[in-house]
Amino acid sequence: MVKEFDRKIILEDGQEYYGYGFGANKTSVLEIVFNTSVVGYQEILTDPSYTYQAVVMA
Repeated sequence: MVKEFDRKIILEDGQEYYGYGFGANKTSVLEIVFNTSVVGYQEILTDPSYTYQAVVMA
């Protein structure tokens, strides 16, 4: 059985991207930011300076 997408990201220009959620099941308004570091993933995900931002590892 295939799991249906249960989350959606809507960008400012109206584009929509669907995927699977994990963690809290709530609606949020976030800024999407990119991080290009090759090390320190644990520190990035727990860094309080990224509060209210969605971090994309690029």
